[in-house]
Amino acid sequence: MEHNISLITTIASAFGLALIFGFIAERIKLPALVGYLMAGIILGPATPGYVADVGIASQLSEIGVMLLMFGVGLHFSIKDLLAVKRIAVPGAIVQMGLATVLGTILAQTWGWTFGEGLIFGLSLSCASTVVLLKALEARGILDSMNGKIAVGWLVVEDLATVMVLVLMPPLAGVLGGNADAASTAPLWQTISLTIVQVSVFIILMLVVGKRALPWLLWHVAKTGSRELFTLSVVAVAIGIAYGASALFNVSFALGAFFAGMVMRESEFSHRAAEESLPLRDAFAVLFFVSVGMLFEPQVLWNEPLQLLAVVAIIIIGKSLAAMALVLAFRYPLNTALTIAASLAQIGEFSFILAGLGMSLGILPAAGMSLILAGAFISIALNPLVFSTIKPLRTWTLKHSRLARELESRTDPFAELPMSTERKYLEGQVVLVGYGRVGRRIAEALSARGIPYVVAEQNREMVEKLRKSGVPAVSGNAADPSVLIQAHITNAALLVIATPDPMDVRKMAEIATTLQPGIEVVVRTHSEEESKMLQNDGIGTVFFGEEELAKGMTKHVLERFKPN
Repeated sequence: MEHNISLITTIASAFGLALIFGFIAERIKLPALVGYLMAGIILGPATPGYVADVGIASQLSEIGVMLLMFGVGLHFSIKDLLAVKRIAVPGAIVQMGLATVLGTILAQTWGWTFGEGLIFGLSLSCASTVVLLKALEARGILDSMNGKIAVGWLVVEDLATVMVLVLMPPLAGVLGGNADAASTAPLWQTISLTIVQVSVFIILMLVVGKRALPWLLWHVAKTGSRELFTLSVVAVAIGIAYGASALFNVSFALGAFFAGMVMRESEFSHRAAEESLPLRDAFAVLFFVSVGMLFEPQVLWNEPLQLLAVVAIIIIGKSLAAMALVLAFRYPLNTALTIAASLAQIGEFSFILAGLGMSLGILPAAGMSLILAGAFISIALNPLVFSTIKPLRTWTLKHSRLARELESRTDPFAELPMSTERKYLEGQVVLVGYGRVGRRIAEALSARGIPYVVAEQNREMVEKLRKSGVPAVSGNAADPSVLIQAHITNAALLVIATPDPMDVRKMAEIATTLQPGIEVVVRTHSEEESKMLQNDGIGTVFFGEEELAKGMTKHVLERFKPN
């Protein structure tokens, strides 16, 4: 029997070496991701020995991108995207523009043409959603406000990149590429067609998919077959991603993302996320291995100064531009640093852009090599960049007067209006977080006429609450000034309903310091975390599954109560 089958040998070697080098990386206190990239280098054509099939590895990694983006969609609703649109849309567009300008200028200093520099700069401007998601998940901040802004930012980047990919062929001749490869259709017609195709896809997903996909999951779940349910989840994720690309010229990643967002409407979305998790993790590993396979180490010694300049644009230029934009929108320094770290890398869309540029004769082969090398280095360094956020913020606030002024500058929604009624300033409930849990608590308080003040990081949500007559302040409640503005010193109760568990202890400590003896109520998703909070005497802790069990038990006992 012939065992030299490219697909099987590629998967076996990729997983095997990724396991070995990922384990070694973890043992020497490096992220496992670095080990996956090293496995790819060894399997790639740049090193001696066995060479895996790059084409197959690339296609397998695309499946990982689809499943990962599908999982993000399951946790990221349309409301989440709209909630950060004011910063994500202008921020992503301006940041991509600045990075493109930097890349274009750099390329022209090397003697490249404007067209070559433009495609090169565009390839450096788009960060990898896959890398970002792994970084946010590893730090438990994917569902935080900072995480939602970062994901929303990259979704906008992906949409903009799709437009660029469609416009490149008709503009190839103008940019100095192969005129024969360019589309013969007028530019306005191409743009109009793209807008129509993307709009039709989004409308179909939001109107038809929003009803059809939850209905499908419900009927599959009724069969009681776990295998069928898992199969339906994977089929929906990959099928819609492929259909979006084939029919509407939407990228695989965006197609899968919208499929997940629509399926989120189903009550089985949590189970769908759990069922797809093992496959997502496995194929995500293949993505990083495939990046390593494309890396050419000789670039390190053939063009060291050019590569250094590319890495500087990716890690420093893009990050500084993003940080300045976030601060300009009056978000705190921590949010600015998180977004900056999120964008300090490039990935899958950069490869697609560069590959199309080469096929159209616009981008030289040297440009592709520098982009791949920049991607490898930036992806490997990205976990280290994230790890510098906290110490950098602490050092900056300690040594920079400007940083302290930026952190404490006036935010129009950071203080309650002078016209706020007195009942909201004394004996009120301070409610931290206005998500799914916080909103229900607020509705119950309103129904009973109990005054409350909301502390929420989403400034757009705070603005909306104020328009509806609800007192609210924007900011992270782990910052003492936010709780002070919510008048915690006179409050009767602090309810921490935010899904982000990182700062719960700090919020409680600040509250009890400002008002000793105040009652604190906290939500948690983890039984272990619930016990730790209770042992620390934080306050009354509600663990989701435990409260659900109590509610169901009460209902059952009521049903069998003697008459």
